[in-house]
Amino acid sequence: MDLSNPSSENVEYMINAIKDKLRMVNVDAMKSEHFNGSDYEELRDLYDMVMKRDSFSPNEMQAIAAELGSMRN
Repeated sequence: MDLSNPSSENVEYMINAIKDKLRMVNVDAMKSEHFNGSDYEELRDLYDMVMKRDSFSPNEMQAIAAELGSMRN
């Protein structure tokens, strides 16, 4: 998948991949339609960081969830 171009499909893909990787419990809070294109680069950076790591501490997971929350509309 080419994530270099901002699109709603790419946002949905990245949000779902982050939720799956982190095994987030409250997945309804992170629906792709809650994010807009203005934060695309930040979301992409967060996605890249999450995908590179194999595991996360509870504090890191909380920080990632907080960052996603700050990007929501």
